[in-house]
Amino acid sequence: MRIAFSIPELAAIVGARSVEGAHTAPVSGIASLTEAGPDDLSFLGNPKYASEVAASRAGAILLAVDFPGKPAEGQVFFRVDKPSYALALVCSVLEARLWPKPPAGRHPSAIVSPEAKVDPTAFIGALCVIEAGAVIGPGAVLDAHCHIGRQAVVGPDCWLKSGVKVADFCTLGARCRLQPGAVVGADGFGFEPVQGDIRRIPQVGIVVLDDDVEIGANTTLDRARFSRTVVGRGTKIDNLVQIAHNVRIGRQCLITAQVGIAGSTTLGDHCVLGGQAGVAGHLTLGDRVKLGAQTGLFEDVPADGFMNGTPATPFGLERRLVVLSRRLPELFKKVDSLAASLDSAGR
Repeated sequence: MRIAFSIPELAAIVGARSVEGAHTAPVSGIASLTEAGPDDLSFLGNPKYASEVAASRAGAILLAVDFPGKPAEGQVFFRVDKPSYALALVCSVLEARLWPKPPAGRHPSAIVSPEAKVDPTAFIGALCVIEAGAVIGPGAVLDAHCHIGRQAVVGPDCWLKSGVKVADFCTLGARCRLQPGAVVGADGFGFEPVQGDIRRIPQVGIVVLDDDVEIGANTTLDRARFSRTVVGRGTKIDNLVQIAHNVRIGRQCLITAQVGIAGSTTLGDHCVLGGQAGVAGHLTLGDRVKLGAQTGLFEDVPADGFMNGTPATPFGLERRLVVLSRRLPELFKKVDSLAASLDSAGR
């Protein structure tokens, strides 16, 4: 499905400082500078690709205010403060048109307990199950096959994509967005060896998501052994992430794909964890801590720390060690040569 925008419409959406050139046809696609055609919108988000602008066939291009150059014939330049963000504004409008919020109502195949409280402005999709005591807030959307457990709360304007599970007693704040297959409130991984057996430890806590939290597809957040597993306001968690029991994540954090955070670890506000980073249990990460991709962390990190590698090392030192490690074969050859020379001299 292609949705067309006129040039004046695009200019208004992106808040263009100026519009240069002329393009009369509607713009109905988005593409990279090298792949775009006359019907497409493109953008220069990274100066690395500045040389591609002149050769681009895009009908319209989002560019920084100070970008040099003029549009080709039949092409428009939108001058904006941040081209990447301007493109996000266009995509936001496009998303709303492609996937409009469904009207309030309940699919006849949904199973809703008479003891649940579902706001009349919410949408409940096909084959959803809502258990006794659950609360679904105003404007919430539950796509097909969602399951909301006993006394769980889904806050106002949340959007749960197909197959999301919110287990008993767990709570979602306002405007949370959960992608397909996300699970909030599965049992934490709690077991204890007893006389040669591995005994299960009941997990009796809950999970609490604050407002504006987003959870990626097939990500799991385990309920606490006791008390709460918490995700702070505005935090965004990518696909295939594992958040263990009693973890506490601060506000406005970014946690990317395949990260694993072990139990009872605490993250401050504005932390960033790169893909496949692993964080051991019972650690404390201060505000604004960054972990590079595939970092293995086994110790606390104070505020503003930037760690990389396994075991985790301060980023600058780890990069120097990597460079030095590449010189080890040459160093061993020199050591062997020196040893041989000493042996010869000793004879």
